Amino acid sequence: MRDGMRITWHQPILMDDGTVLRADVFRPIEDGKYPVILTYGIYGKGVAYQDGYPLQWAKMVTDYPEILEGSTNKYQNWEVTDPERWVPDGYVCVRVDSRGAGWSPGFMQPNSPTEIEDLYRCIEWAGTEPWSNGKVGMLGISYYARNQWRVAGLQPPHLAAIIPWEGANDPYRDSGYHGGILSQFQELWSKVQVVNVQYGRGDGARTNPNTGESVAGPVTLSDEELAANRVNAYEELKGHPLDDDWHRARAADLSLVTVPVLTCANWGGQGIHPRGNFNGFIEAASEQKWLEVHGDSHWSLFSSGYGLDLQKRFFDHFLKGIANGWEATPPVMLNVRHPGEKFVLRYENEWPLARTEWTKLYVDPQNRQLSLEAPAVKSSVTYEALGDGVTFRFPPFDSDTELTGPMAAKLFVSSDTEDADLFLIVRVFDPDGHEVTFMGSTDPNTPIANGWLRVSHRKLDPDRSLPYRPYHPHDRVEALTPGVVYECDVEILASCLVIPAGWELALTVRGKDYEYDGEVGEFAKTFHYATRGTGGMTHNDRDDRPLDTFGGMVTLHAGDGREPYLLVPVIPPQE
Repeated sequence: MRDGMRITWHQPILMDDGTVLRADVFRPIEDGKYPVILTYGIYGKGVAYQDGYPLQWAKMVTDYPEILEGSTNKYQNWEVTDPERWVPDGYVCVRVDSRGAGWSPGFMQPNSPTEIEDLYRCIEWAGTEPWSNGKVGMLGISYYARNQWRVAGLQPPHLAAIIPWEGANDPYRDSGYHGGILSQFQELWSKVQVVNVQYGRGDGARTNPNTGESVAGPVTLSDEELAANRVNAYEELKGHPLDDDWHRARAADLSLVTVPVLTCANWGGQGIHPRGNFNGFIEAASEQKWLEVHGDSHWSLFSSGYGLDLQKRFFDHFLKGIANGWEATPPVMLNVRHPGEKFVLRYENEWPLARTEWTKLYVDPQNRQLSLEAPAVKSSVTYEALGDGVTFRFPPFDSDTELTGPMAAKLFVSSDTEDADLFLIVRVFDPDGHEVTFMGSTDPNTPIANGWLRVSHRKLDPDRSLPYRPYHPHDRVEALTPGVVYECDVEILASCLVIPAGWELALTVRGKDYEYDGEVGEFAKTFHYATRGTGGMTHNDRDDRPLDTFGGMVTLHAGDGREPYLLVPVIPPQE
């Protein structure tokens, strides 16, 4: 017993194939039956937050100093709950090292179907232990959220509720291939966050400050043995450029998710999670589901007083049966974003909002403008794909204007090569002409929203496409004939901003990643995922984007029956 908890280090949990995974279990001192909050993931249950993620920790406690109050913070881990915040209130916290990570032996294969089978077994173990009341909830960020969607689709009998906080569920579209373009995030992620906690690192890994043991198991293997016992996650991803069975086996079947859900999205996710959080709310079969959306970094609000209160009210209701009024909470909770990182909480009844005024801002190539009227004159504009592209501006707004919801664009495109990648960036400029960016989930200089499309992946699925969310099956490549014009519908991630009067909205179309060209702060200079606006979601792999195909000249066309546009969600005030 320590710090008001019963702690079991390295609790064995037997898997169906005989592998024994290891978990840390934090329980109340008093005997009883308690609800369980369980996580299963790859980041090492013994890695102290402060040691493994010092930049994130420092920013978080500076921005939200209440995190330092009421807890020793000795048991804080990356992207999971602090047991000192939950155990005193009558919860058990279980942290399982996923197969091949931390103290769990086995072959490391991130996000594989095997992991979800393991997770199912862990939930059922936790739901039937003597100290369990039979109700297991899952709560965590990113890796610890993505697998919630997937295992919920298997409907483990003891899984009672989930809170996927910033967690995707469609690995191809949400994070792996943006619009069919390979994202390099996993390449850096594997090096920075994964291989250093592989089981067998032993003496070469960090030390758990609470136990004095290695965070990566009691044995020390050679580099050759370690490499043979894991997949190269990025190379494996590269081997599946279309949305094939490999991706489908790693996606959630949202039609089978029936447990109560609180899905929490970040306006500034920029190509890693929010698409999944929004679609999870829309498509999950759960009768009891809520959507919460916030800003700020990927990790801070989760541990803040705001996040803790939200999580506890949800779990107190569904895991403890407390009549706390949660069921009367409106289904949508939006922290509406204003410039200056100001947020105003507002409750809504649906997503997208029913009162949305879907507005087409037509692209005028000749005048480099966005307009409420389609251009009558045939015109075009050509840009170097790997240059800065072309920016279309809408005139300054006469009054404060809110844009909240998903967006889309229709463009008419020709290329002088057999393919082209479209990078669409929705931006805002103040009256002095300076671009204003925002703290995103993994980058402090994110624009309003991004969209992507590889033109050879332009085919739509008519049954799943909506005017504000074109859906591409990404099941085949249709090469371009140089000089021929192709109609392209581009999904743009949902976002939110109240644009002040006198400010300008703009759409940039280019053939490479967005890069903020203003002055960046110290955090942006030092944080490993900060890449001047993309947060590590870059697309520069030369195997995926050879220069002779994607480095050519691209032309955007309008007129003569072609009406390109940016579709934006204008929100009138609530009545």
